[in-house]
This record gives sequence, C-alpha cells and structure tokens, in this order.
Amino acid sequence: MDDPLHPGPTKTLLIVYHSMTGGTRQMAEAAARGAAAEPTVRVRLLPAPVAQAADLLEADGYLFGTPENLAAMAGLMKDFFDRTYYPALDRISGRPYATLICAGSDGHNAARQVERIATGWRLKAIADPLIVCTHAQTPDSILAPKIISLDDLKRCEELGAALATGMSIGVF
Repeated sequence: MDDPLHPGPTKTLLIVYHSMTGGTRQMAEAAARGAAAEPTVRVRLLPAPVAQAADLLEADGYLFGTPENLAAMAGLMKDFFDRTYYPALDRISGRPYATLICAGSDGHNAARQVERIATGWRLKAIADPLIVCTHAQTPDSILAPKIISLDDLKRCEELGAALATGMSIGVF
C-alpha cells in the first residue's frame, strides 16, 4: 500500500565505476551508501562493463568513478562511454553528475576526460571531481590492492549524499 507521507524512490542515481585494485570500488560503494540515505532516491551501482545506455536513459543523475591509469581514465570506463555516448546524446541533457577518481599521483587528466564527455552530453557538474591520491608509484604498489582511508571514504559518502539530496529536492 502506498504511503503518501513516505513515498518510495522517485529519482534514480546511477553510479558507474571501474576498479582494478579495489580503490575506486570502495569510493563508489561509499558514495552509494551516502546516496542511499535519501529515501526518495534509488541508487544503482554498476560496474562499467555491465552498464548500458538504457541505464543512463533511465537515471536522473550520475556518479562516474574511475582510476587514473597512465594519466588517463581506465580503459573500461572509456569503453562504457564509447558504448553509451551516442545512444544517450541529446537525451540526458541537464542532468546532474559528479566524478570520483582514484589516482596514484594526480588524477586531473582522468577528471578532465570525464568532464569532456559530460560536457558533450550537456550534464551539469554538481561538484569538483573528488580525487583520492594513493601515492602508488612503483609497479608493486600500483598493482597492489588499495585501502582507501576512512576520511576519504567519508568524503565520497558525503558527495553521494549531496547528489542524492539535491536530486530529491529538485536543486539539480
């Protein structure tokens, strides 16, 4: 039975991410936890290889998470954007988005790449990219499983919550 005082989810936040060593996955999951606190927003957390253009079209807002690999977004995130860009073009304009980047030293180039794609889709950035730097600089540390700090996970959770709350109240 529907409860008019406590409606179910009315908006959908799609979180698409790729993670090879676990860092970006932890960030995306933290953002999903933050967003899930908003009862009127349904959160969908999808790995980039699984996400499709239909998922973009059905969502009201987005959070894209990628590691920075070789000074660029991860290849599987690029593949996601390649597969979905034209099917979504001119169909998702004006929707809000945010970006999570897990980087070894910088992260800004990956963030710029996501921003360029979002600009083409005419999405609305609701925050600067959230970049977590792991300082991994050797082959062993780059390939090692990552553990994101509680402080950084809290920032990710807060970003997810802010995006979901803004979607819920119609700010974005």
